[in-house]
Amino acid sequence: MSVNSAIAPSHSSADFGRVPATLTPHIPERLLHQDVIGRHGGDDTFSRDRHHAVHIVDLPSRVLSMTIGGLEPGQRTRKHRHNYETMIYVLEGSGMSVIGEREVHWQAGDAFYVPVWAWHQHVNLSDTAGARYIACENAPHLQNLGIALREEA
Repeated sequence: MSVNSAIAPSHSSADFGRVPATLTPHIPERLLHQDVIGRHGGDDTFSRDRHHAVHIVDLPSRVLSMTIGGLEPGQRTRKHRHNYETMIYVLEGSGMSVIGEREVHWQAGDAFYVPVWAWHQHVNLSDTAGARYIACENAPHLQNLGIALREEA
């Protein structure tokens, strides 16, 4: 059984006539990811590849993902793009993101949007304070469809 078939059954256009009129809720066994930033949330390889701290919120969503990112003083992410949307809420610190040709300056309490396939890079402009943010993306939805893409510059 493939990973995707374990998540949801595979359907084709022949199944179109069998779309149900009602839903049966599926409540996964695991609804909580404890201590995301602490001992249960770190993925050193993923963070190393991204050149900044990334804590993956490991919940069984099929459509949305959430990560908690961190940038040390003066740190910047790698320039990259992906075909999924991202919304970012800044928890602490300040900095700026280059999105396409535009600079978006942000601080704690701000939220900003990264459009599909736009080159972008996040930068902590402070020399003394870290920055932390929550990023929500529709990557799992595209992964389940087999069409998620990400490219590093």
